[in-house]
Amino acid sequence: MDQWILGILGFVSAFLCLIGLLLVPVSANIEGDALNALKTNLADPNNVLQSWDPTLVNPCTWFHVTCNSENSVTRVDLGNANLSGQLVPQLGQLPNLQYLELYSNNISGRIPFELGNLTNLVSLDLYLNRLNGPIPDTLGKLQKLRFLRLNNNSLNGRIPMLLTTVISLQVLDLSNNNLTGPVPVNGSFSLFTPISFANNPLDIPPAAPPPPISPTPTSSSGVGNSATGAIAGGVAAGAALLFAAPAILLAWWRRRKPQDHFFDVPAEEDPEVHLGQLKRFSLRELQVATDNFSNKNILVEEDLARVYKGRLADGSLVAVKRLKEERTQGGELQFQTEVEMISMAVHRNLLRLLGFCMTATERLLVYPYMSNGSVASRLRERPESDPPLEWSIRKRIALGSARGLAYLHDHCDPKIIHRDVKAANILLDEEYEAVVGDFGLAKLMDYKDTHVTTAVRGTIGHIAPEYLSTGKSSEKTDVFGYGVMLLELITGQRAFDLARLANDDDVMLLDWVKGLLKDKKYETLVDADLQGNYEEEEVEQLIRVALLCTGSSPMERPKMSEVVRMLEGDGLAERWEEWQKEEMVRQDYPAHHPHTDWIIADSTYNLRPDELSGPR
Repeated sequence: MDQWILGILGFVSAFLCLIGLLLVPVSANIEGDALNALKTNLADPNNVLQSWDPTLVNPCTWFHVTCNSENSVTRVDLGNANLSGQLVPQLGQLPNLQYLELYSNNISGRIPFELGNLTNLVSLDLYLNRLNGPIPDTLGKLQKLRFLRLNNNSLNGRIPMLLTTVISLQVLDLSNNNLTGPVPVNGSFSLFTPISFANNPLDIPPAAPPPPISPTPTSSSGVGNSATGAIAGGVAAGAALLFAAPAILLAWWRRRKPQDHFFDVPAEEDPEVHLGQLKRFSLRELQVATDNFSNKNILVEEDLARVYKGRLADGSLVAVKRLKEERTQGGELQFQTEVEMISMAVHRNLLRLLGFCMTATERLLVYPYMSNGSVASRLRERPESDPPLEWSIRKRIALGSARGLAYLHDHCDPKIIHRDVKAANILLDEEYEAVVGDFGLAKLMDYKDTHVTTAVRGTIGHIAPEYLSTGKSSEKTDVFGYGVMLLELITGQRAFDLARLANDDDVMLLDWVKGLLKDKKYETLVDADLQGNYEEEEVEQLIRVALLCTGSSPMERPKMSEVVRMLEGDGLAERWEEWQKEEMVRQDYPAHHPHTDWIIADSTYNLRPDELSGPR
């Protein structure tokens, strides 16, 4: 009997344990269940959601999902993923979600009113989909919302008045829908212009009427009343001018400022800023992409960083740059600010920053993978089976890289100085278009410094003489490096090569080229890999541009915008003639520069090694 009772008790205990095991995952994995419901309701032709495994305890290891330290979901990044299907009410069960990015897909159906439960939501981006139905008025409960972009859908109905109570709202775009009714003008909506509501059949509010003007008094006791009326009119006019002045100044500033706007940027510095396509990757995401930073995936080994080839979950190839220098306390926000500044530089000849990762021990930058490597690798490290760079491609590289640098100098605010322009930092895409890489990296590495640059960064043979002597860089130091890079393109040689000593030649490429030009040995100067397939006149033009760029005085070097014009055939002859006249004067009457006595014949050959390696 006792054994029978013990058996029953054992069975009941085992049954209760089993029930407990079944219930625990349900309660602990409610966020995973919510996201799995979304996955089930979406068509995913590109397998972007293949890592979303519902059997895991929580979704923090899934791609495109970011969690906080308590393993609660804070971001879902599925923009431009070619997803279709409908959103699910379970999305409202992510209590700590801050960013819901589902833009540029083919998602249809209605916006779930349960999204109003996401009280920590900062950004809701559902633009460029096929959503229909009304905008849920429950979104008015999202009092932390800063970005609401629902444009380019098929939404209809009225704009919920409750949205005007979201005082944190900074960016609003409801354009290109089928919304009807009046446009609210109170609360936070008073900040937004008609652009936010364009291309909707809405009732646009009339312009505000002018301030009332006091009627002209009819009584003859008019002196006092007339004076009072004048004062009132003056006050009204002054008030109108006071309110109109900011609008006038804003319109003038927009007209004056170049219209190259790419991202919405909030006013304050926020460690969770999300700029356009710039993504904050998790460390695990990049570890998986690079096979835990395997040595077999190393593309480039540099002084400041190591670059790995990686493949993201969506199959796209990337280059992951892992910075080496030590972190300093309090530098995280400054580092991210610099990253965001670099991400704003968007040009076809600049390497686009896809995102970054920043942890207590790591700082990583993620770029698109450049299939044809760098100019340096194509010039000097190519397999014998690959053809050499044709002269036409070299000309295109010269012009493209010049345009990229000119954009950094003249169109970025603040301007970005590269500080290490060389053939190894000019990358080539699949069409052999030049893409300037590593711009801003030196600034990132010096984020702990003051505004005065004290650490000399660069590569021997490319560093401008004034930068070495003073430690202060400018756009003209980039021009010098670009000139040396042109000589690399023409000659195929390294900027600094001890092997040239075997032939009693200069180790510095600039000095070696000048020696050949002095002795008129032009045929020795051009890269032998070209096998004579080049235009001598075009080679001469590029050499002239290179010499103008590598002048000893930064004041005499052209700006990169001038270099672009010269490469396009405008102004080179005049600039070269002027330079030759000044060169003749310098030879007849050499000037004494008290701070450049160590420079001999515009050379860096006589520098001691510690002067180059110390500060780096």
